[in-house]
Amino acid sequence: MEELKYHYKYPHPAVTTDSVVFGFDGKSLHILLVERGIEPYKGSWALPGGFMKIDETVEDCAKRELSEETGVTDVYLEQFHTFSAVYRDPRERVVTVAFFALVRKSDFQLLAGDDAARASWFEVDELPPLAFDHDEIIKMAREHIKEVLRTRPIAFKLLDEKFSIAELQRLYEAINGTQYDRRNFHKKMTSTGYLRSEGVSTVANHNRFPNLYSFDEDTYVEEQEASPKKWNPFNVK
Repeated sequence: MEELKYHYKYPHPAVTTDSVVFGFDGKSLHILLVERGIEPYKGSWALPGGFMKIDETVEDCAKRELSEETGVTDVYLEQFHTFSAVYRDPRERVVTVAFFALVRKSDFQLLAGDDAARASWFEVDELPPLAFDHDEIIKMAREHIKEVLRTRPIAFKLLDEKFSIAELQRLYEAINGTQYDRRNFHKKMTSTGYLRSEGVSTVANHNRFPNLYSFDEDTYVEEQEASPKKWNPFNVK
């Protein structure tokens, strides 16, 4: 690659990325955090992230930092907001581009590295004190995925390939902070036409073996491409 050369005499901010990584263990929603190994905020918990290199995009930066600090790779990442408060970082003038990621928690083995001392999952309502303005970033990320859930079936990226309706309901309730009627939720979800029956689970839950389903993403994508709809069948209320 040809070396990039820039000539600009005016002050300009540094750019970082931060990723809010959500995981679901079948019962509750979690967020992935790293313990900072360097100053500022050494020893404090923070979102995975760091400074963008001169020859990479913010998307490349987010993926690289997530991999270097946690060992998590090949995840669904989506940009949702830019945070630019003047004094948000004590080191220098820093603008951060925030992403959210959705992963199956059981799919990944965490491996802290780079400037992170360790990485760990925390329940969304039991987070430790956070560095920088990361509590604000997480708060906005939670509101954002709640809105996205009303228009796109992103919940399935947090579930195993095969899941029960009860697991899907618990996930919706964890994201939206509300409870749904079990029968009504089951009826709405199974009537969408996008859930494939996968037989009965071999693992009992409260002495019952629940029916399992998978999300028919190919059919969903084909139908949306052919005739996009403003109303989404996963908008359960």
